[in-house]
Amino acid sequence: MTQTVKIGSRKSQLALVQSEWVQSELQRAHPQITFTIETMTTQGDKILDVALAKIGDKGLFTKELEEAILAGKVDLAVHSLKDLPTRLPQGLMLGAITKREDPADALVLHARHEGKTIGELPSGAVIGTSSLRRLAQLRHYFPHLQFKDVRGNVNTRLSKLDNGEYDGLILAVAGLQRLGLGDRISQILPPEISLHAVGQGALGIECRAGDEDVLPLFQPIVDFPTTQRCLAERAFLRELEGGCQVPIGVNSHIDGDTLTLIGMVATLDGKTLIRGEQQGNINEPETIGVELAHTLKESGAQAILDAIFAQFRTS
Repeated sequence: MTQTVKIGSRKSQLALVQSEWVQSELQRAHPQITFTIETMTTQGDKILDVALAKIGDKGLFTKELEEAILAGKVDLAVHSLKDLPTRLPQGLMLGAITKREDPADALVLHARHEGKTIGELPSGAVIGTSSLRRLAQLRHYFPHLQFKDVRGNVNTRLSKLDNGEYDGLILAVAGLQRLGLGDRISQILPPEISLHAVGQGALGIECRAGDEDVLPLFQPIVDFPTTQRCLAERAFLRELEGGCQVPIGVNSHIDGDTLTLIGMVATLDGKTLIRGEQQGNINEPETIGVELAHTLKESGAQAILDAIFAQFRTS
């Protein structure tokens, strides 16, 4: 076994915080091995003046890392699981999913709205989000609000908010907490308002398929309940053929041996929103995800997805 294992990471502050956490956990579990971090910039980090939905590449934040793994430059890559496509390139696999932080979405408000919830904001208040999933759901429940795209890392977005460009932002609770910015959260949006992204709050570790040297190292950081929930969520998304730029949201929980998955597909304008729920055995997560996808397709989600895909093909 090689004495040095190289971890691939994006350069952003949040990506590094996440990769350094994985590094420290692996180092603690395997003191005889040296774990190093190699940073790189992905396409999604470079293109900051175009809305994510218009770029349309499902591997926006992962492709360069994946190429480095396949080329042998690094042995594994740490991703926010929500950024990792549900279909991976040949030769790669999802080697581990770590314990999930709170997967919910957070409302972060400008100081002038201190103490308010999203439902208490005045008509025309401008909310920043670059996620079509968040946008569609919030348009559905709060049609009186205005929405504006926002790009850049978390600190860049917060600076734009504090400078008065926005009345509020929608960000992931987990990202804010990992950066030590949990005190900026004005409201954690309940699932009745905003179903979160597939895999949100969890880290996914990608490696070469069947890598017998690296795969056993992950065992101490794998979290079984998170893994089962995220496998169900990813199967749901895969069956709907949706990338991160389609308004698809989920929520999942486990009670004993029962895994419950709630899913949502919405039109881009938020006017039509279809939700459903599926339960099953915790050991059959992908079956649960696929069945829920089929249920929603039969309830009208297929027509919504067809229209969205057609729109992206012509835009």
